[in-house]
Amino acid sequence: MSEFQVLLFTFLGGIGIFLFSVKYMGDGLQKTAGDGLRGLLDKYTTNPFMGLLSGIVVTILLQSSTATTVLTIGLVNAGFMTLRQAIGVIMGANIGTTTTAFIIGLPIKEYALPIMAIGAFLLFFFKKKRITAIGQVIFGFGGLFYGLNLMGQSLRPLAGWEPFVEFTARMSDNPLLGVVVGVILAVALQSSTAAIGLVQQLYEQGAMDLAAALPVLIGDNIGTTLTAVLVAIGATVSARRAALTHVVFNLIGAILIMSVFPFFVMFIDFLGNQFSLSNTLQIAAAHGVYNVANVIVQFPLIGVLAYIVTKLVPGQELDLDYKPKHLDPIFIGSSPAIALGQAKQEVIHMADYSKKALKQAIKYMETGEKKDADLALQYELAINNLDKEITDYLIKVSSRSLSASDSNLHSTLLNAVRDIERIGDHMENIVELKDYQKANKVSLSDIALKDLNEMFELTYSTLEEAMESLERDDLDKANDVLKHEELIDKMERKLRKQHIKRMNDGECSGAAGIIFVDIVSNLERIGDHSVNIAEAVIDEQ
Repeated sequence: MSEFQVLLFTFLGGIGIFLFSVKYMGDGLQKTAGDGLRGLLDKYTTNPFMGLLSGIVVTILLQSSTATTVLTIGLVNAGFMTLRQAIGVIMGANIGTTTTAFIIGLPIKEYALPIMAIGAFLLFFFKKKRITAIGQVIFGFGGLFYGLNLMGQSLRPLAGWEPFVEFTARMSDNPLLGVVVGVILAVALQSSTAAIGLVQQLYEQGAMDLAAALPVLIGDNIGTTLTAVLVAIGATVSARRAALTHVVFNLIGAILIMSVFPFFVMFIDFLGNQFSLSNTLQIAAAHGVYNVANVIVQFPLIGVLAYIVTKLVPGQELDLDYKPKHLDPIFIGSSPAIALGQAKQEVIHMADYSKKALKQAIKYMETGEKKDADLALQYELAINNLDKEITDYLIKVSSRSLSASDSNLHSTLLNAVRDIERIGDHMENIVELKDYQKANKVSLSDIALKDLNEMFELTYSTLEEAMESLERDDLDKANDVLKHEELIDKMERKLRKQHIKRMNDGECSGAAGIIFVDIVSNLERIGDHSVNIAEAVIDEQ
């Protein structure tokens, strides 16, 4: 094997071990921290500053700004976070990711293998999940340095290779070329951390000077935004805006720092000399200074950033409130009766979403458009969140002394919440059945579609009357719902028989028959839950 092959294979193996170790360590940190990272972002992002702090913490735990940004876009897509909150988190992620560069700069490469051995010992000789998660972190930590060591060994000859020396000299003279190289590196490796680690090794081996290394660092920050953009394709308007914010934020930062680039190089050189920093730590310091300065400059302009991306990504945001509006805990202790009234308002809020969800599922059956399915599923997410919040609130209310009438209302609300949540589940089943129909190119006959529309209309009107009876304590409406129960059951039996006949006559395929019958069955179950709500209203009187 030639020397070149040895160096190439060492480099590829080193970068592979490095990438694996960063991901493995991040997964271990996430397990050690528990499953509360999503909850941390959801709960502690009430304003952009809290979002900034949350973004820093979560990124340090995940060891990936991309992972934090993707998680944030998911929360925005689901409606649990506003665009302004998301911008704060994204800014925090840019600061949090600098910790990895500082970790890489630690002078402990010689101890990489024993560190990996300790991690492996914890992984294979202990059964407790927490200990094995810690072992995963330690193994990944050691692997990170082992991969860096291999990369450094393979890159050392580049310092004397004339074509590479000439290329880095051009990068020193033309910083924009270095920025482009950084973007390409981050996109190719799908990791800004790996790209920065590579720059640290090149600078440490003397294959690149500071003026060539820093533009690559800036380009890495731009290239890392690609993953978030890809994740946001096909997502909601708000999620696409959040992804674009990541791009705009890093582009503005790059433009600002490149406008004062000579001073930036001088300042980082000064820091290195002043604090006797190693070459790798000098790059880490540059990364930290750049990202912190970028946040300091742009944080007061969050409103401007939000305005820019709103103009660049036009469209109407869905006005969905995933969090409860009325559940004030102060009333639980001071006035349980008022607390129940608050809970009832929230149940009605949840019920309204169930109606909208069903209507959206019906629309998706007709159009087959992904945006209609996404909207239906967003309502389902909102319903699930409200279900948890209202149930927890009602459980706390039940610990207080309640009158007989309040106790009846408490039971009615608890049961209604359960039924509304199940209605959301059946709606989700209908969306999944339509997805299956599209994926497998199954056609429903015109007669079948007409029958489904008839069943949809009856089910929706029954659900609507059940919710009205709950909101107004309307016995007449509740009794109307009970009358509809028999109609829904009869229609379900009738449609099943008709569809079986169409299949026997060869007018409809077996796959279409299964989809049709399952949709009808889910609609019938929605009718049953509507009846449950109406019966609870009657029993409460």
